Amino acid sequence: MSLCHETYRKCASVALALALVLIAVPVLLNAQTAPKAPTVQSSDDFPKVELFLGYQWLNPGGNIPDQSQPPNAFKLPSIAQGFGTNLSYNFTRNLALEGNYGGDWNRNASISAAGIGPKYTWRGDGVSFFAHTLVGFQRLSSRGIQSTNGVAAILGGGMDLKLWKPVSLRLFEADYQLARMNFSGNVPANDSALRRQTYNGVRLSSGLVFNFGGAPEVPVAAACSIDHNEVMVGEPLHATVTPSNFNPKHTLKYDWTSTGGKIEGKDTGAAIDTNGAAPGSYAATASVTDPKVKKNGVANCTSNFTVKPLNPPQISCSANPAMVEVGTSSMITCICTSPDNATVTVGNWTSSAGSIAGSGNSATLSTTGASAGPATVNATCTDSRGLTASTSSSVAVNNPPPPPAPVVDKVLEARLLLHSVYFVTDKPSIKAPNAGMVKSQEQTLVALAADFKKYLEAKPDAHLTLEGHADVRGSVPYNQALSERRVARVKSFLVEQGVPEADLDTKAFGNQHNLTAAEVKSAVEQNPELTKEEQARFLRNLTVIKWASNRRVDVTLNVAGQTETSVRQYPFNAADSLTLIGGREADRKAAAAKKAPVAKKGIKKPAKK
Repeated sequence: MSLCHETYRKCASVALALALVLIAVPVLLNAQTAPKAPTVQSSDDFPKVELFLGYQWLNPGGNIPDQSQPPNAFKLPSIAQGFGTNLSYNFTRNLALEGNYGGDWNRNASISAAGIGPKYTWRGDGVSFFAHTLVGFQRLSSRGIQSTNGVAAILGGGMDLKLWKPVSLRLFEADYQLARMNFSGNVPANDSALRRQTYNGVRLSSGLVFNFGGAPEVPVAAACSIDHNEVMVGEPLHATVTPSNFNPKHTLKYDWTSTGGKIEGKDTGAAIDTNGAAPGSYAATASVTDPKVKKNGVANCTSNFTVKPLNPPQISCSANPAMVEVGTSSMITCICTSPDNATVTVGNWTSSAGSIAGSGNSATLSTTGASAGPATVNATCTDSRGLTASTSSSVAVNNPPPPPAPVVDKVLEARLLLHSVYFVTDKPSIKAPNAGMVKSQEQTLVALAADFKKYLEAKPDAHLTLEGHADVRGSVPYNQALSERRVARVKSFLVEQGVPEADLDTKAFGNQHNLTAAEVKSAVEQNPELTKEEQARFLRNLTVIKWASNRRVDVTLNVAGQTETSVRQYPFNAADSLTLIGGREADRKAAAAKKAPVAKKGIKKPAKK
């Protein structure tokens, strides 16, 4: 601040320039950022007059002459005893004229300063910042020297915290205090440096600010409106709330309720769904809350509306013709009207049978693929308000006359009394899956294939089921695989004979369904092709016969929901029957020459499964 060391005029000029800058810059910034047309008022109205009272600390920042002759410069220490006060008159929310006084004293000196000048305040949400620049005078008194007055300038600012509307706490005020003092009565003229002293002081203050006057706090308010006062049931409504006199810097909370319908609100707007509401008068209420304000922070408003009853549309439909055969069509025509003259449309066509397609008031029912019986066609009439009415019409769907029944050759059908096919022990093998079938069993399958192909001409839906078995001597996994090879061999043989593969089904049971000894004994005793002596001989070897009887593939004829299963009758009189039992014809002759017990019976017990 060396610019102020020359003259009082320069000091005053500098102080005035700083004051103008301090005021002009905040005003310009505030003009750019302030809203041009606020929609609500702030409850934080500025007071008309502000009075500050508080404690003050001062560092004078200069010297005084002591009592020696000639006097020497004595640097004044900081002064911790003091008080400060100022009075501000607010012309606008931000700009005020302030008068300021501060006094400090100790055993060395007492200093008081008074000034007047502009003050600019940034008013926030409960917190205000201010800056001021003041011009006035400073008076200094000390023991042994004459009291002297000088020009003073004060430049600084501070922060106020609002406690409640009448009182604020000044957390701090920090000022630069510039003064020019003349000690001509105490210092000779030849000591100009001490005779004219410049003080670059700093002072700090804190205390209470008392606020007077200003506009009274405006109560917050809210105004509700609704787009329609009367609606039909199901028609939507939209409600709006306009808050006023709330602090524009606070985020408001909006709550919506309604005595009728379902209301969903978002901020200042809410949608009301009247679907399901009973006819009557209702009210929509909005509650606006400022969560940051404990007092004067809630406003409510209500808007009324009436829900009127609706008359649903009416619909009737008819079918032409009302009776059709499977594969033909019927035209369905509907008439839809609204008692309230609302716009109506017909749609949502459905049918319990066949397929339905259409547009507008008519649709075509196609019965292709449908089963005989009633076909119910449904249609829905919808009006512009979302109300609906549904109806149905019935179409009788009849089967067409059945085609002439196919002529079945009774002689052929009699020949299809099937016989099971038997395999040699442990055949077919894994290495030779197409072997193991003896001639007599191949001849049985050749005859079966020829008859079944002819039978398909009259009964095209007929098919054969082949079921493979194995005797009990193998393990479960082994017997399962063996029965699968046996049934696969029979199927491939029939396909080789021209039987369509699609008409053949296969199953493999392993040893799950083996014939019991009692069942085999009964079959032997009831076999008309065996004499009593042959039956007795075979029954003496029942275990071997039982094993042979379970190495088979059963054949089942399936047609028109009926089944005919092959006769499980072992071919004892076949030329290769011993081979099927487990021996060979050559073995039989050798055994007879040696008079072996098994050869006498014509049976050789197999060594394999």
